[in-house]
Amino acid sequence: MYGDVVELREFYRTPLGRLAAESITMALSAMWAEAKGERLAGLGYCVPWLDRFRPDTERTLALMPAQQGAVEWPMGEASATVLVHDEQLPLADSSLDRIVMIHLLEHSESPLDSLKEAWRVLAPGGKLFVVVPNRRGVWARFEHTPFGTGRPFSRGQLSHLLRESQFAPTAWSDALHFPPSRRWLRFGMSRSMERLGRRFWPIFSGVIMVEATKRMYEGLPVRARQSRRVFVPALAPRVLPAPRENRHTETAIFSLHRDSSRRPRSRNGLDETCRNAICIPAGAAPCPNKQAYPGRNPASWT
Repeated sequence: MYGDVVELREFYRTPLGRLAAESITMALSAMWAEAKGERLAGLGYCVPWLDRFRPDTERTLALMPAQQGAVEWPMGEASATVLVHDEQLPLADSSLDRIVMIHLLEHSESPLDSLKEAWRVLAPGGKLFVVVPNRRGVWARFEHTPFGTGRPFSRGQLSHLLRESQFAPTAWSDALHFPPSRRWLRFGMSRSMERLGRRFWPIFSGVIMVEATKRMYEGLPVRARQSRRVFVPALAPRVLPAPRENRHTETAIFSLHRDSSRRPRSRNGLDETCRNAICIPAGAAPCPNKQAYPGRNPASWT
């Protein structure tokens, strides 16, 4: 289940959300010092972190899943937001140099297919930065933050998933070592606990972060994959099949009276008018002799 984009935006406007974004930014900056002249895309909800790299990159895109929704970014300028399906990105092969994936993998229907699609659009040697909730962390236990929803990961699970999708993990980090409580903000101890947590209890961090490189020495066979979603246009005209004409027999249609109960009926319930109807094959001349059609003799119906 994907988070709502409005709730994500409102969370990062709160004091707790700003501290969470600052903690993740510190770890991201240690891995990626700059991205000068590169093509960068954020997959999921990465708006708080794309602003840092946008002045140096050649092109920066915010790819937001359709189940999550999209918001305008950057504000007051030409929009760089694209509403996409994370398993079918509208990008050519090897069209990006770096991808930041935040608030996506834990909500994806198929994390493996999402990573394989990111592998497809990354250039050879491209970098992928993934942020997921830590299974052992405290932030995954509370639902009042976006990191408390979805599927948390351990470092071993995330490493296995990346290797299966042809990525090689190159660097690991962690963030959100302070508890997700607003009470700690009153005392101003969140930043102090963040520094202590990085040193003494990194295993209980709120999120796990990994940088992975696209591997090229292992190839995968190309296979046709049927789309999971079927797009039906609204108010589409419905085409009905034309009635097939019977070429073997000619059917006589009789206009019966509405009140058929007043018509005289025989013992088998047939109207007298229907008893006199004979089906004649197409192309044959009508024959008054009843014996010409022994199987369809009206006299034998009674």
